[in-house]
Amino acid sequence: MQSATFAKPLWQTYLLFLAPMVLSNFLQSMSGTVNSIYIGQMLGTQALAAVSGMFPVVFFFIALVIGLGAGAGVLIGQAWGARETHMVKAIAGATLLLGVLIGLVAAVLGTVFARQALTGLGTPADVLDDAVDYAHVMLWILPSLLVFVLFTQLLRGVSDTLSPLLALIVSTTVGLALTPALIRGWLGLPPLGIQSAAYAGLAGNLSAMAWLAWRLIRKGHPLAPDREFFAALRLDRVILGKVLRIGLPTGVQMIVLSLSELVILALVNQHGSQATAAYGAVTQIVNYVQFPALSIAITASILGAQAIGAGHLQRMGPILRTGLLINVCLTGGLIVLGYLLSHWLLGLFLTEDSTRAMAEHLLHIMLWSLLVFGFQAIIGGIMRASGTVLVPVVISIVCVVGVQLPAAYWLDGQFGLQGVWMAFPVAYLGMLILQTLYYKLVWKHQKIERLI
Repeated sequence: MQSATFAKPLWQTYLLFLAPMVLSNFLQSMSGTVNSIYIGQMLGTQALAAVSGMFPVVFFFIALVIGLGAGAGVLIGQAWGARETHMVKAIAGATLLLGVLIGLVAAVLGTVFARQALTGLGTPADVLDDAVDYAHVMLWILPSLLVFVLFTQLLRGVSDTLSPLLALIVSTTVGLALTPALIRGWLGLPPLGIQSAAYAGLAGNLSAMAWLAWRLIRKGHPLAPDREFFAALRLDRVILGKVLRIGLPTGVQMIVLSLSELVILALVNQHGSQATAAYGAVTQIVNYVQFPALSIAITASILGAQAIGAGHLQRMGPILRTGLLINVCLTGGLIVLGYLLSHWLLGLFLTEDSTRAMAEHLLHIMLWSLLVFGFQAIIGGIMRASGTVLVPVVISIVCVVGVQLPAAYWLDGQFGLQGVWMAFPVAYLGMLILQTLYYKLVWKHQKIERLI
């Protein structure tokens, strides 16, 4: 498989790797969107506001696991490129066990402090109780979600993006079928109201993981949950040290981004529950564009890591250029569609005309800047493939904490709610400029070596 990867034209390798991942992100976004439509249409705007207020809290924990998976993905990619299957299993086992522990801690701490967290975020009083009820259920199913997210990242390290896609199809199908049934109490099921999407998501995740285990075992996959794989489920200090060296800064970056979203949400909440619902709707549309952009960056990072593992360093430049070009075509195309269809898309899950008009205006302010976001993410992904993460992460954190948040506060005071969204393009442009300078002036002149 490794030799075939390097034998194909680079653009073809990119697209074969990227297409299932983009489809996976599309399904994830679609699942969240359809659930929001269910909640908004069947339970009302206030219910949608309660669910939207929980998103940044859940993302806080997911961000840590995504960082962990990013670190493991680089190491697995290098080991896979070097054809060291035993090392692939060892890295995956140690990382997955740590992910399970993180999920359990998140479930306990998150449940205990859910009300305090949502109150601190300024969740509107008229939706606070519903938000807390939803949070308790969502946080207890979080371990299964984190394991699913992490394992799909590990599979991508060995160039398997098809298995995560197929598993996600199983998860999405089960979840979307169960959500309205649980909202209304169809087929003798208990009517669970706002908690329906969370319980349906749990059933979907468990079904997907069971199907994924069966598929990997049947295919003799290098990450199949067999005896050798379970033997590798131990907290290996050496391996985890290298995983955390790459993954921890990435996780910190993701956490800072999620914390910034909490600050943004707190600013939005000050404008009332209508603004909170608009925030949730805009987030749904943005996800359809931002996640594919991140997928391109992940692809660049994995392909770069495999090239390093195989000793094909001359491919690093072409991998970067191909990723930037695909970002223009894919992310740029989605942005154009977002502008053209924004009124219809937002109307899918916002029933009040005034709220939909507000959300559409906010979306138009920042949607274009996701192209810039994609450029800087791809440059960072290439550098991450070699284990260079600290400076790119610091750049992102500085731009979020030192640029975006102060700009959001100031622009909110100057222009009201729309000013909060104006801060996103400012931060993304800063990231792109600084990442590019570091790549050209520093990283390109460093010696690239295998990490494991």
